Amino acid sequence: MKLSLHDVVKRFGTHTVIDRVSLELDGVHCLALIGPSGGGKSTLLRIIAGLEYPNNGSVAINGKPIEYHDEALLQHRRSIGTVFQAFNLFPHLTALKNITLPLEKVHGRSREEALELAEGTLRRFQLLDHSHKKPAELSGGQRQRVAIARAIAIKPQVVLLDEPTSALDPEMTAEVLELIDELKQEGRDLVLVTHEMGFARRLADRVALLSAGRIAEIGLPEQIFGASQSEVTKGFLRRVLKY
Repeated sequence: MKLSLHDVVKRFGTHTVIDRVSLELDGVHCLALIGPSGGGKSTLLRIIAGLEYPNNGSVAINGKPIEYHDEALLQHRRSIGTVFQAFNLFPHLTALKNITLPLEKVHGRSREEALELAEGTLRRFQLLDHSHKKPAELSGGQRQRVAIARAIAIKPQVVLLDEPTSALDPEMTAEVLELIDELKQEGRDLVLVTHEMGFARRLADRVALLSAGRIAEIGLPEQIFGASQSEVTKGFLRRVLKY
């Protein structure tokens, strides 16, 4: 994955959420975004996904700039798999239909192609036996796995994951983290917002700490977690790793 951000700014009213963020990454399979709540991580992820417009600056993925107007954004969103902390599944549809519907309606697949892709992905994630169930009939871990399956089924260039385990208990968290680890080992490109520090340290090729809308530090996991140079990073890690 090649990811380029240059002087990205995002404001909501008078509040600046992303404040002149820049980074250049090339050959990175997993970028982990960590930092305090309200630091701008989820907003930055949504800008990369094309779900929020920046007020200033530019973003490019794999050498292609994101054009922030409706027609171009529709095309961009079709190339990105996004997984949210609240699953965002259609509650009235089965697990299978949650995957086939966007494949047909958004990505133009035939019903037969969508069904083949959806069943293959559910089988890959050990969910085929649950394909007839609606989200309310699934465990939290199963719902998040269906959401990840939906993101993967479209064959995206990058998968964006926004706190994918925050709504899960420890056992379900481990289940979903194992799946994300498998995706990384398969060579998929990931941008992950997470509060799981141990997972970020083990999985990520690069870790960026966002605080107050700015990147306080970015580097290899061993640098960020073992030899950080930023006082903001040191203070954050002292707090979250205290207990």
